[in-house]
Amino acid sequence: MPTDTIPIATDDPMNAQILAVSEDKIQGFHRNPIREIASQSGVAVQDVVERIRAMIEGGTIRRVRQTLMATNLAPGALVAWRVPEERLGEIFDWMFQQDPFSGHVVIRTTDEGRSGARYRLWTTVKVPKPYSLEKHCQLLCEKTGAETFRLMPAKSIFALGVGHVRRRTMEIGSKSDAPAEPRKVEVVELSDLDWQVLTALKREFEPEEICDDPWVARAEEAGLSLDAFCSAAEDLQSRKVIGRFSTFLEHAKELKTGERVTRYNALFHWAVPKGREIEAGSEVGRHDIMTHCYWREGGPEFGDVNIMGVVHGMEREKVFEHKQSIDDHLAACDIPIGYTSVFWGGRSEIKPSEISPAVYCEWCASMGVEVETMGDSSQK
Repeated sequence: MPTDTIPIATDDPMNAQILAVSEDKIQGFHRNPIREIASQSGVAVQDVVERIRAMIEGGTIRRVRQTLMATNLAPGALVAWRVPEERLGEIFDWMFQQDPFSGHVVIRTTDEGRSGARYRLWTTVKVPKPYSLEKHCQLLCEKTGAETFRLMPAKSIFALGVGHVRRRTMEIGSKSDAPAEPRKVEVVELSDLDWQVLTALKREFEPEEICDDPWVARAEEAGLSLDAFCSAAEDLQSRKVIGRFSTFLEHAKELKTGERVTRYNALFHWAVPKGREIEAGSEVGRHDIMTHCYWREGGPEFGDVNIMGVVHGMEREKVFEHKQSIDDHLAACDIPIGYTSVFWGGRSEIKPSEISPAVYCEWCASMGVEVETMGDSSQK
């Protein structure tokens, strides 16, 4: 069937069935992720293939890829930047277009006078070993004219999975039966074979590559048999390097159908007592509305917050209600909140962060920088 005759709206019943699974339910590596989507959604394999292809071509889905636990592949951090207000848009563009190691690039605002209110630009940055995150961000300051930055690496992960369609009708306070399991962040050493497989595994799928057995062509690309490729991917999964197979919706812009996948995204901050970060993060992360939840140290610039999480929603008041429910739950768990704030997302662009050491060397050369000067002495 020609894809221009296939529905591409997220609220089409069959698309909604598929997306409720394909956004964030296919965790880990699957030898046939398309069949797994079909099995969990109850939609026939051929229909899954046709609908995903059509939604990519129509702009509803912005990318399909096997995600990696990049925090375990390269040192990374959430970075808040203080930049001259009159150059905010220009520096935003540079970060997104010129730095392949910056992933999410978002302009955020909070109430005037709140801690960190002058930090308007937020990015995620990953820099492959043995290079320095601090030096990389200092270089970005020099190249862009940013005034200063705050690095906030994740110490533990409690929630990670963006499923917008299934969260649209989520009840306030909906949560799992048990606290979220914390995931430790530690960088894994990779062999040449590992990189060979990862390079083929992580590349985005073109519409025509969406098929019943998508890894056949990727195994050939990696120069391996299908079984050897899948076995290597399963080994990487056992080392906690593999994330999920996912369809990523275009959630920051209006779609061709006239709909918006979500209207608001909010970064929540909480300051909880030192020594109780894991407990508090596990209680926040168990709430189903949370797409991301981490233990990160905000420092004095951000009121010494240490638990951060993201929520998306169609209504601003509903987002506030979800936060209040989480605040109430922390109080019920006898976890005091010393300080809390909300940073609202505005303009945003998202791309996967590059993590290849070889690409880092090439990029430094293009910036006129000797890569040897970017080393992290703490990693020696």
